[in-house]
Amino acid sequence: MLVLLHGLGATGEVWQDVVSEWPGSWLVPDLPGHGRSPRIDRYSFGAIAAEVAKVVPQEPVVVVGHSLGGVVALTLASGWFGVDVTTCAGVGIKVQWTDEELAKAAALAGKPGKVFATRQEAVERASKMAGVPIEHGVSEVDGGWTPSLDMRAFGVGRPDMAGLIMASQAHVVLAAGENDPMCPQDHLKELVPEPVVFPGAGHNVHVESPSSISLLFP
Repeated sequence: MLVLLHGLGATGEVWQDVVSEWPGSWLVPDLPGHGRSPRIDRYSFGAIAAEVAKVVPQEPVVVVGHSLGGVVALTLASGWFGVDVTTCAGVGIKVQWTDEELAKAAALAGKPGKVFATRQEAVERASKMAGVPIEHGVSEVDGGWTPSLDMRAFGVGRPDMAGLIMASQAHVVLAAGENDPMCPQDHLKELVPEPVVFPGAGHNVHVESPSSISLLFP
């Protein structure tokens, strides 16, 4: 089974063109605090992985995660949450963070979600935060519509990539678009000897070129 985990601010719908080409079974959850999934008390990579683990079948799985979802995929690959991951692919993970970037993320985590008069305005805001068009990441609330994203998820922090890779019980693949400003190839090469590079693609290769995801499994 293929398990696909989206990035921060997005929803499972961003994988729709990938699963349309996948020949086998698949599972595409919304991460906690995103889309249709409930919020959790505290956001950490482990806490998110624990919630995802609850819906993954007890069978060998291949997990592909984008950005935040990629870190969650690596966390699941540790085996700490009872998921049997055979291959783990992290796509477009931001692996190096400055103190300024972390402070900015923490500041966003402390802001309340904005409420808009119309659903379309909320969809536009949700899509801007996700970096890709999404339709299902909004909720109706008193006074209008708001992105479903729990802003506290921005406070998830810096991933311990080296530690997660060392702890992985699965085959690990790291990948990024050739033109992904958040995930330069030289950053990935400090972690794995041969990262997969998607020619001409940016940060959201799974949306820009869904068929490219198959290159993760030669």
